[in-house]
Amino acid sequence: MEIRIILENKKQFLDLLLLADEQESMIDKYLDRGDLFALYDSGLKSVCVITRESDTVCELKNIATYEEWHGNGYGSKLLHHVFSHYQGKYTTMIVGTGDSPWILQFYEKNGFQISHRVKNFFIDNYDHVIIDNGIQLVDMVYLSRVL
Repeated sequence: MEIRIILENKKQFLDLLLLADEQESMIDKYLDRGDLFALYDSGLKSVCVITRESDTVCELKNIATYEEWHGNGYGSKLLHHVFSHYQGKYTTMIVGTGDSPWILQFYEKNGFQISHRVKNFFIDNYDHVIIDNGIQLVDMVYLSRVL
């Protein structure tokens, strides 16, 4: 297994990024200013994007694993790599996500705690209805983790 930081041609990972954030115009708002990490294990398995939000806070903007590799721990391994990478640079990592039980469970399992909500985020900011595992996403749920 190898994790690389990608500095150029980040759009080559768009197919995977779109699994976690299905509107390209939203990805465009953070991709260029974020650090893109790619996890390889006999091929690409997962990616994530981290942005600087302040001197003390970074944000996980996107994390995605190809569906056929879900449940193999790649997302958690990638998260723990970025936790180590940013430890000492920031004190807190935040992430905003949909109010979907399986997603929230993943983040909580990896040390995040629910912080707050942004009402109607997905309705107000996306050009189409977002459905995750049969649930319409409406509010953005923010979680945070001490690094």
